[in-house]
Amino acid sequence: MSTPPGERPAGEAPVRVLIADDHPVFRDGLAALLSAGPGTELSGIAATGTEAVELARQAQPDVVLMDLRMPELGGIEATRAIVADSPHVAVVVLTMIDDDDSLFAALRAGARGYLLKGADAAQIRRAVQSAAAGEAIFGAGLATRVLAYFAGQAARAPEPFPQLTDREREVLELVAQGRPNAVIAARLHLSDKTIRNNVSNILVKLQVAGRAEAIVRARDAGLGRPG
Repeated sequence: MSTPPGERPAGEAPVRVLIADDHPVFRDGLAALLSAGPGTELSGIAATGTEAVELARQAQPDVVLMDLRMPELGGIEATRAIVADSPHVAVVVLTMIDDDDSLFAALRAGARGYLLKGADAAQIRRAVQSAAAGEAIFGAGLATRVLAYFAGQAARAPEPFPQLTDREREVLELVAQGRPNAVIAARLHLSDKTIRNNVSNILVKLQVAGRAEAIVRARDAGLGRPG
């Protein structure tokens, strides 16, 4: 017999959940949902970010449902502190805030999921179970945005020679085109001395013996090519 979605198989320990939310009505409804349903049990309730961090440290729940707008310590900071102290605790953000800055800030802080408070009881249960199993979980529409973001990051080629400043990379591009210092200075509206200093810095940072070797390295990396 198969197990219904959002429920643990018979015999498995229920997922222990800590609720961190400063809105009493929503918090109480969530507590009732997790206490009454199969497969989950309430580990604690925190009304502030500071309290959430302390309760997570003491209770060691499987999952923390974290609001972002929390007094004393915001949800992002509280998430970061919980994950740093107890990496095995899965934090799932449950919030009204639907913007990319908050979404990606939560993920960078270590959240394993992000749901909006419009999610129904079944979605919240599935999110809790999935997070406890080590999966990442996102509400409707959010997963598409996350995938699009990381697809864009993967498609974006890394800049060559990250040790160089933007100005030094610009100078190296022109050096790789075979331009002499005077021409580079005129092109960039800089003094000859500034260009000489930039070139010297480039040679040191690339650990090359001279200008010719720098040109070879730059062209191998795709700089200085026509078009």
